[in-house]
Amino acid sequence: MYDFLSSGAFVETFTLEPYAKGFLSDLTFAVKDNIDISNYKTSYGSPSWSAKHDTPTHNALCVDQLLGYGATCLGKTVSDEFTYSLDGENYFFGTPINPAAPDRIPGGSSSGSASAVACGLVDFAIGTDSAGSLRVPASLCGVYAMRPTTHRVSEAGVLPFVPSTSTVGALASDLGILCKAMKALLSIEETSPEHIQNIYLLEDAFAIADSEVAKAIKCKIKERLSSRDINVTSITLSDILKEPMTLEKLNVDILRPVQTFEFLNTVGNWIDATSPDLSPFFAMKYETVRNFDRKKVNDSLMLSEKMFNRITSFFQKGDLILFPTVPTIAPLKGAFEQMETAMDFYDRTMAITAFSGVGKLPEITIPIAKVDNVPVGLSIAAGFYQDEYLISAVKKLFQENL
Repeated sequence: MYDFLSSGAFVETFTLEPYAKGFLSDLTFAVKDNIDISNYKTSYGSPSWSAKHDTPTHNALCVDQLLGYGATCLGKTVSDEFTYSLDGENYFFGTPINPAAPDRIPGGSSSGSASAVACGLVDFAIGTDSAGSLRVPASLCGVYAMRPTTHRVSEAGVLPFVPSTSTVGALASDLGILCKAMKALLSIEETSPEHIQNIYLLEDAFAIADSEVAKAIKCKIKERLSSRDINVTSITLSDILKEPMTLEKLNVDILRPVQTFEFLNTVGNWIDATSPDLSPFFAMKYETVRNFDRKKVNDSLMLSEKMFNRITSFFQKGDLILFPTVPTIAPLKGAFEQMETAMDFYDRTMAITAFSGVGKLPEITIPIAKVDNVPVGLSIAAGFYQDEYLISAVKKLFQENL
């Protein structure tokens, strides 16, 4: 239905042939435009960044990995401006289509990557995720995605964003292809399905979600897991941490401040030095970044380390935690012109994505249901560095049912 031009997903198209045959042979992929490809400009979602930086002479390592296993690259995809957004509406490059709901946003910041996959233009795409930049567009567009354990995939050749939480991952048109792409990026062998001990439903996240989204996801979980001899238990973040805590505080006290502190270093210095063209919405957000009190950085980092250790200690071998990927269906295009609507989406979404962000957890999102004929995603998270287990467990639980 959509081609490379009409999808709005691509900054530019080209063909990079694979280096050799491998288990990704006959598969095509696209690359988010904050990831370097030799001889092609990296825009970072900003024409000014592209104009004022040199053309890379080497591919990012993650691109070379995929070419080395037989995949063919078909181009670079639109990213939100400096990847600092979750909506996918780029002032300069446009809004990639969400083919599952064309009147709605695709989600960001890996908007073009999700759109290219959802439109069937590539088999999979790679992108980056800090506060949900892979998971959110996957959920809104009805495709699969994996955010691996933080820093488990090489970020050499990937533009810096928020080092504490950013990581490279993938989106795909089906679960099998996603797992193949992640096998390549993670440099892992095939894993046999491991025993799944406990499945927990993170009730805080379901409470944050719209009631119809929470209900639809829980109904599908019950439908798909009822015949399996697996213990499914409700749990709260306070249960996990063994102290009172909310997902909202994980976001407000840790994820958002750390993002803000680090972004001022990774991109802010360049913005302040060069005065590039900025979109009105980004310029407004950047004023907030500038005004953050950096004297409070230790408070956020100390709390971040404490929460990471508590979350890591909770997970035992064979555990999974399930929750809505995004608390809403995809908002309508233009809805964020109302600041109240934008802040409600961002606050609730980042409260949920903060769990794996702060925990540095591997997380897979799958399209599990529809509300008003619009996709909603289910997230499955495993413990720190348990990427192989997560992949095998999700395949075991859901591949034959999807």
